[in-house]
Amino acid sequence: MKKEIHPEYFEKAKIVCACGAVYEVGSTLAEISVELCAACHPFYTGKQKIIDTARRVEKFGEKLTKKDAGKTVAKRAKQAARTAKKKDSAKKVS
Repeated sequence: MKKEIHPEYFEKAKIVCACGAVYEVGSTLAEISVELCAACHPFYTGKQKIIDTARRVEKFGEKLTKKDAGKTVAKRAKQAARTAKKKDSAKKVS
């Protein structure tokens, strides 16, 4: 390997999170500041934060329930029509 082209490697570099957690790892930077870490990230903590701007999540939920409600009504109407048709055809055959 060529000498003097590689960055300096710090065995005990400090990583400081916004929540206050401090980790020591190997890195080419002496100190690194991060916003999220394993101690405060929602994926690891299980706390999900949904920031709803302009009610997008609520609007999506409303649209989804309307769509499902419309399908069930239409499905029941089709089933009733099929049942009535079968009864009429059974009467004609008898």
